Amino acid sequence: MRNKLLAFSLAAAALTGCISGQINGSDESSADVHHVQQVKAESKSLEGLSHEKIGYGQGVETDSENRPLGALRAQSEYGDEGLLALRDDKKILLTFDQGYENGYTAKILDTLKKKKVKAVFFLVQDYAEKNPELVKRMIDEGHIIGNHSVSHLSMPTLDYQQCRDEIMGLHDYMKEHFDYEMDIFRPPMGEFSEYSLAVAKDCGYKTMLWSFAYADWDTEAQPDPDKALERIVSAAHEGEICLLHSVSKTNAEILGDVIDGIRDKGFTLFG
Repeated sequence: MRNKLLAFSLAAAALTGCISGQINGSDESSADVHHVQQVKAESKSLEGLSHEKIGYGQGVETDSENRPLGALRAQSEYGDEGLLALRDDKKILLTFDQGYENGYTAKILDTLKKKKVKAVFFLVQDYAEKNPELVKRMIDEGHIIGNHSVSHLSMPTLDYQQCRDEIMGLHDYMKEHFDYEMDIFRPPMGEFSEYSLAVAKDCGYKTMLWSFAYADWDTEAQPDPDKALERIVSAAHEGEICLLHSVSKTNAEILGDVIDGIRDKGFTLFG
């Protein structure tokens, strides 16, 4: 199975276009026909890959370098298929999932600018549509925009075309409205399958998970700032991909101290 996926991945390494809508009968152009044939061929090349849903979590066990064993296992098992749970670069990368705007993103951007840190902001399409000024600011200030899908569906539950549409629908929207081309995908809920990893790679994307995350997304049950600060800083490790949610009041409040605390431990952040 691994060999099949690797062979596919090598063949599909270059970014290919995706079809975002249905193509109908007599109105098909020769280009449309070619795309339909290409999609059918690519779909067939993934036959045999597992659709089993894998729900990712980094776990609490760590190695001697404070790296979560769950992230190490995921990287070892699926790294050849385009998955990133840890980075080869020793720097720590801050990432923010942007499901909706809760009034804290501007403050987060202010702190990142002050501390000279660049982050990855994973957007769903609704966020991009409703918050163009914030998205433009992210881009203008040198941050990376990541793809979190059009509508935040579980990728392993989708067929080939649906997976591609969830990724490339947002890809095309960002290209059209912001002249920005994304190449990093974070699957909603951290759920993926061998098949969905291959589809993402077919679309020219790496799938980025994380090596640290904590319960920060519930706006009605925000973590205590002091405890959250200690937890995030104590989890720091080389190559870390840190997942935070921008809807969190706590995260917005402690972010500057988090950055300082990580640096005080001798780590470097992406910037």
